[in-house]
Amino acid sequence: MSRQRRVFAAAPRTLTCHELKDKLMADVIPNLSTPTASVNTALTPLSVAERHFGWRDHTALWLSLGVGLLVMQIGSILLKPLGTQAALIVIVFGSILGAGLLAWTAKLGCDTGLSSAGLMHATYGSSFARLPVILNIIQLIGWTTFELIVMRDGTMAIARQSGSFTSALWLVAATLLWGAVLLALLSGSMVKLVRKFIGRFGLPLVLLSLVWLTWQFLSRAQAQGWDALWNRPGDGSMSTFSALDLVIAMPVSWLPLVADFSRHGKNGGSALRGTWLGYAIANTWCYSLGLLVVLTAPDTDLIAALLLAQGGLIALGLILIDEVDNAYGDLYAGSVSGHSLKPGWSVRRWGVGLAVVCTALALVLPMHTLEPFLLMLSSVFVPLYGVILARLAGRGAQVSTSDARVNWTAVVIWLGGIASYHLLANYGPQWGAAIPTLLLTFVAARVTRKA
Repeated sequence: MSRQRRVFAAAPRTLTCHELKDKLMADVIPNLSTPTASVNTALTPLSVAERHFGWRDHTALWLSLGVGLLVMQIGSILLKPLGTQAALIVIVFGSILGAGLLAWTAKLGCDTGLSSAGLMHATYGSSFARLPVILNIIQLIGWTTFELIVMRDGTMAIARQSGSFTSALWLVAATLLWGAVLLALLSGSMVKLVRKFIGRFGLPLVLLSLVWLTWQFLSRAQAQGWDALWNRPGDGSMSTFSALDLVIAMPVSWLPLVADFSRHGKNGGSALRGTWLGYAIANTWCYSLGLLVVLTAPDTDLIAALLLAQGGLIALGLILIDEVDNAYGDLYAGSVSGHSLKPGWSVRRWGVGLAVVCTALALVLPMHTLEPFLLMLSSVFVPLYGVILARLAGRGAQVSTSDARVNWTAVVIWLGGIASYHLLANYGPQWGAAIPTLLLTFVAARVTRKA
């Protein structure tokens, strides 16, 4: 077409009544005839302009998320089978190793800009990735329900100190109260919550509580005779490597969440350092405090023992408030994963729906033992992320969600890793299951990785 013809074609003309009506309808109701699909932000790399976290933000976030009554309760389990010294060694080594694995995954999420669901899609294929994403949502519902039950029980323990609030209605009211708090938090911005509340106010208060409780129970241990407590033996009912699996299980339970937060980081190095430092400190401290509490008060429930300490009421209250961000973190990550499955629902809408479900479950489910639940999660997510790290680490921004529907080699290695974990747990518990399975799946996935 010549320049003259193009100019002539572009010249305005008078519209008919029908054409004018159609134009007005198109302006008032855009995309009425051809609707566009909702953007799936969970599977799209985050832009540089949306990344605000520095290493201090990562450290504050994971120090806060690593603190919790659930962690202390698991730490208290280790004394009887291992004894004091062996339990402490396992706690320190397992926390460093588990936090390192968490930090490596955080770096991967930051380098790629992808959420956890995006990493699963890039590794396992767009269709098959739905399975681990759904499993992740289920485990996050379970964790949030556990958190709500712990917060509810802690609140009731504090309330009973006054001699009232003992009826079942108060139990329901406490559950609904914490559920409402989660709903309120989910209506706001995750980035602002981390940077303005957790980093500036929440975390310092929680650290002061931990310092105070640690001092109280160390003083109690000194009064009871530190030498006898330090040399207390275990009964050998759990091997050292099995106990290591139990310690690693806690940071591993955060693996399917960490990229949902670290993708907001400015660079991968700061995400790695901040996540590793923050979570290693929190995990070591809370496991050790749980061990110290049961060491000095063996016949008392953990929450009751914390309350009996001088100033324990205030300290426990602050730890319970901090427990909210654990439940919030679970729900936020579950919302991002849900959005990846159904992008027509926003992350906020998913969060509200999941919060309602978890609150309802907390009203009817009893508090079962945590050990089988943690180990079951490890059996799924240790090999899952062994494959993801081997396939994606070092590729940075070149990683994108996979065009393949199923990446069969990755799937087979993951399923083989789950089988390996359970075989080792049942027939070779003295060797542990988490570390051998992680190494096996990582090596297999790395060898079969395409250039």
